[in-house]
Amino acid sequence: MSESLCFQRYLNAKRTVDDRALNRQVWDDMATRVAQKNTPLRVLEVGCGTGTMIQRVQDWNLLSGIPVAYTAIDSEPKSIAVAKHKVKVPADWSLTLQAADVYDFIAAAGAQKWDLLIAHAFLDLFDIERLMPQLLGVLNPGGLFYFSINFDGETILEPTIDAALDQQIVDLFHRSMDERVIDGTVSGDSRAGRHLFQHLAQNKASVISAGASDWVVFAQAGTYPADEAYFVKYIIQIIEDELTGHPALDADAFAQWCAKRKAQIEAGELVYIAHQLDFLGRI
Repeated sequence: MSESLCFQRYLNAKRTVDDRALNRQVWDDMATRVAQKNTPLRVLEVGCGTGTMIQRVQDWNLLSGIPVAYTAIDSEPKSIAVAKHKVKVPADWSLTLQAADVYDFIAAAGAQKWDLLIAHAFLDLFDIERLMPQLLGVLNPGGLFYFSINFDGETILEPTIDAALDQQIVDLFHRSMDERVIDGTVSGDSRAGRHLFQHLAQNKASVISAGASDWVVFAQAGTYPADEAYFVKYIIQIIEDELTGHPALDADAFAQWCAKRKAQIEAGELVYIAHQLDFLGRI
């Protein structure tokens, strides 16, 4: 990033934003069905980051009193190192934290199967059509999947700076998600949330529950809660890094826009909203 911002700190700062955003009906439906599963429960989380979902599962008592074998992977070794440092392991758990590419991990897993698959703020970064059958293939028959915080095409930044420029920047940013190329493959979808219904149906997976999980970040009395000022600063920096030098943007106008957005954060004025969807289902 053009500024020296820490990705792992961003992931940790995102914890409180996600806590508010997650659709509680979808979560409660998952809790009800997990309680009906045989134990020990085998859980796989892909894209675990710094372990905030593992902490949430514990703090929100999702698997309380259930023997659990929890495997969590992430492609970033630094994130796994943070997770190993901060995540506590309950007495009735076994926890494996591993730095691994999701495709490589699935290929190496062989005949291993899990009862619950978690992908949090993850799927919209990939070629879902390619990844989905492989992901669902790791589940036991009747296994559950929980896919949360799937971006769905709406970014809102208030107050307005210049309505036309604001919209152009958001549109170009979304387009960059759709055109992202990783290892020679287009990987990303700015409307992943709504498209998941079709991807799941194509893979003969049943959606049990789905609902909105919008990020809404704002300051009160000029102060953002927890470390959320860092979170929104990171979001603006992502936009700046992605679009700097874009031929459709006036370079000076965009640089001024980024500076104004950062100033709004410092003043506790910026409101950031992103529309997302959560899913619970089974195969």
